[in-house]
Amino acid sequence: MDVLSDAVAAMRSGRPHSGLRDKYAPWGLRFAASEGAGFHVVLRGSAWLRPSEGEPVALGPGDVVFLAHGRGHALASGPGVELEDVRLEADGSWPSLPPPEPGAPPADTVMLCGAYTLDRSRAHPLLAELPEVVHLPARVGAYGSLRTAVELLGRELEERGPGSDTIVTSLLDTLLLYILRAWWEGARHGDGHPTGWAAALTDPAVAAALRAIHADPAHPWTVEELGSVGGLSRAAFARRFTALVGSPPLAYLTWWRMTTAGRLLRGEDVPLRRVAERTGYTSEFAFAKAFKREFGVTPGQYRRRAS
Repeated sequence: MDVLSDAVAAMRSGRPHSGLRDKYAPWGLRFAASEGAGFHVVLRGSAWLRPSEGEPVALGPGDVVFLAHGRGHALASGPGVELEDVRLEADGSWPSLPPPEPGAPPADTVMLCGAYTLDRSRAHPLLAELPEVVHLPARVGAYGSLRTAVELLGRELEERGPGSDTIVTSLLDTLLLYILRAWWEGARHGDGHPTGWAAALTDPAVAAALRAIHADPAHPWTVEELGSVGGLSRAAFARRFTALVGSPPLAYLTWWRMTTAGRLLRGEDVPLRRVAERTGYTSEFAFAKAFKREFGVTPGQYRRRAS
């Protein structure tokens, strides 16, 4: 997979949830802090997002907001409206709403809301540097693929049919990637001087090295070899990689190997020998030693805790 897909896959756990909300003014919803990440899309009408810090954000039709860090926030029909706590189901999904009464007027606001469960113990720096609120306002010609994913998801939730459970889950995964892609595209073109991972993913040498690491973490990479992938000398590459990614090349390689190992131990029933091989270690002993140094527990203990 590519770097963005890998970063998301490394943190994802459980199933995402979503639902359509019809609201009649005045209304206000308070969302408690959580380990996951949430999103809201205004399909019709308007709303106000009230983050845990900062000023309220006015939202109009087509606006998308993504709360990457799971901090508490609120949505309301106006800045000063009284709030009601949202009580989710035990699995994190939205409670079902009763159908509108016959002849009821259309809702003032229709929203598509959802959440992703994340393992923040190995937060990828690419996601960790996101702001508390990612606001993608509706603009003509902007975020075409994101708008299509929103439309498909909203339609599937409104008119469920055979296969809807799988379709909705797949669309939610797609929506998350489109939201992140739209944000980093904006960060790259916003002021002409991208920083951090927005710059790392667009820097030819650093991006090439990152793709190489993610494509084959088991390879015995050296700084010189990674620099040659991007067409730079060892010293020049090391300086540029460290400045943009935030850690030296081999430190990031080790971090990614251990993150990959943790994901394999959580999600796949494979022998430790195979996990070691797939993350660049020639023996179970060397792998177990590196893993315990990183996680504080042995691979076997980590696997038992995860299960």
